[in-house]
Amino acid sequence: MLIEFRVKNFRSFKEEAVLNLAASSDKTNEDKSIIATGNRSVPRVLKSAGVYGANASGKSNLIRAMQLLKGIVRDSAGLQAEQEINVQPFLLDPVTSESPVEYEVTFIFKGVRYQYGFNLHPTKILNEWLIVYKTNQPAVWFERKYNKKESKYEYKFSSQLLGAKSVWKESTRDNALFLSTAVQLNSEQLRPVFIFLTQNLVVFENGVAPPPDFTVAHMRENQADLVRQFLSAADISIDNIMLRKQDGFMNAIKMNLATGQVEAQTREARELYLPRFLHRSPSGSAEFDLKDESEGTQKLFALAGPIFEILENGKVLIVDELDRSLHTLLCRQLIWMFQDPEVNASNAQLVFTTHDTSLLDGELLRRDQVWFTEKDEHQASHLFPLSDFHPRKGEALERGYLSGRYGGVPILRPLWTSNG
Repeated sequence: MLIEFRVKNFRSFKEEAVLNLAASSDKTNEDKSIIATGNRSVPRVLKSAGVYGANASGKSNLIRAMQLLKGIVRDSAGLQAEQEINVQPFLLDPVTSESPVEYEVTFIFKGVRYQYGFNLHPTKILNEWLIVYKTNQPAVWFERKYNKKESKYEYKFSSQLLGAKSVWKESTRDNALFLSTAVQLNSEQLRPVFIFLTQNLVVFENGVAPPPDFTVAHMRENQADLVRQFLSAADISIDNIMLRKQDGFMNAIKMNLATGQVEAQTREARELYLPRFLHRSPSGSAEFDLKDESEGTQKLFALAGPIFEILENGKVLIVDELDRSLHTLLCRQLIWMFQDPEVNASNAQLVFTTHDTSLLDGELLRRDQVWFTEKDEHQASHLFPLSDFHPRKGEALERGYLSGRYGGVPILRPLWTSNG
């Protein structure tokens, strides 16, 4: 489970931004909103958190930072020596434009708390560290620093980290993470960190919907009824969903998540299973292809498979603009799925950005589950929690937000002026 994410000098975030999912002592909706971690230092973590802010305030950049961290961890060991990493620093300041981008993430995976981070230039990892809390005392399993004066790396290892550390160190290129290289060379102790960051963080950036193939695969694995129930609960007038088999061609695209560039594209003949949607009316019935359904239905169908997998395996879903193409009641339904102890028995988490102020009703999201982004006069984004404003219990959060009490709303100016 995700506890905290930190990023500094990334796109519009000049200063460090911290998203903290550790729960406050508030007892509101405790049975639905809180995960008991079993960890003494972080005993309670939130199941979901929503980030609000004006357009271009930094919400999407926060999600991009999470995606880029995931991509660098997953792909850096496979980069060629001359390849650059797409670091994207804050460019509106001559100092930060040449400074490293910094990431750190704290999480609990299989009962162990980890704190992992790194900072980097396009061609070089400058610092990298992993702190592990297997007991109450933290242990720095490894620390890597680039000594600019001597043009070499300095490593420190804990005796608790076992394996061929010297081989991993010598095999780690300047533009590769030690973590990624060691796991590629079969470090079993570091593998849980790699798995959580690359597989358990599921990130959907704005406009990047998951392909419907994943939901189709779930339907073929005898989970068709779950998909039907999911869409039926959304009340979108679909009577049934079937899979029709036909011969066709499948396009496969390999994308480098660290750079966002397509590296390869293949096309192969294969047997395809395509979803068909049955609609009925008093006058008759008809089947429709997925492309003929509304944008909201297409998005909901594409999300169904990943959401079931995330809920079943206790992963973390991170979505930019959850409300895009979805009615506000559907957004509430998705959030409630993560906060329902029966549906979310594996303690999955949901982090999302949104403009939907109707979700700020106090019954759905606690005060510590709400965050805001806002830009200052230097065009730098800041991330801050609603709790900084100490709202009263039961306060009308939506009204307070729209009135500008908490910040994070656009400053509207007239489009034209009258000379009288």
